[in-house]
Amino acid sequence: MRLSSCLHQFFNQYLPRIKGASEQSIRTYQETFSLFLPFLAAHHSIKLKSLKIDHLTTDAVLSFLNHLETHRRNTVQTRNNRLAVIKSLAKMIRFMHPDKKKMANVILTLPQKKAQKKLIGFLYPEEIMKVFNAVNLKKKEGMRDYTILHVLYDSGARASEVASLDLDYFDPENQTLAILGKGNRYRLIHLWPTTASLITSYILNYRIDPIPFYAHRLFINQRKKELTRHGINKICRKYLAKALPPKRIKNLSPVHSFRHSCAVSMLASNYAVSDIKNRLGHQSIESTMTYLQLDLSRKRDIQKKFIKYTRLKIKHDKKIKELVNWKNNEEILTWLDSL
Repeated sequence: MRLSSCLHQFFNQYLPRIKGASEQSIRTYQETFSLFLPFLAAHHSIKLKSLKIDHLTTDAVLSFLNHLETHRRNTVQTRNNRLAVIKSLAKMIRFMHPDKKKMANVILTLPQKKAQKKLIGFLYPEEIMKVFNAVNLKKKEGMRDYTILHVLYDSGARASEVASLDLDYFDPENQTLAILGKGNRYRLIHLWPTTASLITSYILNYRIDPIPFYAHRLFINQRKKELTRHGINKICRKYLAKALPPKRIKNLSPVHSFRHSCAVSMLASNYAVSDIKNRLGHQSIESTMTYLQLDLSRKRDIQKKFIKYTRLKIKHDKKIKELVNWKNNEEILTWLDSL
């Protein structure tokens, strides 16, 4: 059987109809095979259209994984993600083509590569405020970017989750935001008054009228289309570079630095680990437990500084008072006092 026919089943039947994979997952899988298929054809010295299922050998897969690390300079985590996608195809082959079960099982036995875990790259409270203040609110995209940064820090959402936010996911009356996360699972986030007021102001006064096809999306780019996760990353990278020295941001993941900061802030405020898990949309509690490795006394110091600094900025920053319509100053201060 041709591999192209197998992939047609994989992307048009198995992933969306049998497994129920999200559109984002399917796009990620497509990215993997856009790299793997040309490599596989070159590995066997044949044309891409001549590839068959039998060409999915362990030697070819291992060579591809090595190619990712040595030639494309991908991290071990990216390598393991690509392997997981190939294994997903092997699971479909085992399920839908029993005669190829032996070959599929061999691929499924390939181990994930162990890697040293990186330090959690979160931002300190004063750094968060520097990033916020780095936004020029007088520019046409300033209010949008300012709002996105607040949403990221408040919700702990991933780049893809913020990019896929719809207008009706936001409830201004109850100050909540629905987020569609991994596995097509929704979670409801109660926003800070500041974030809710920023989203409301952005929608009413600053949101660009999009192309009709993207009218449902919350955040719109300058081309009047929906922002992508790459666009969200670009925005974060831009303001991190403006606010912080290169040495500080060298090992920071642009969007995840806000996500990690959200988790650390919640933990320092004595939220239960289960609450942090639900807010960040972790699939398992093990992912959330990583944050417990940080020193608790240090987290408390960080939180105290953040509360003190935020009170000062909200109360005395003329730039914010002039350019943003703060309707909930008293509510914000009351909320901060309750932390």
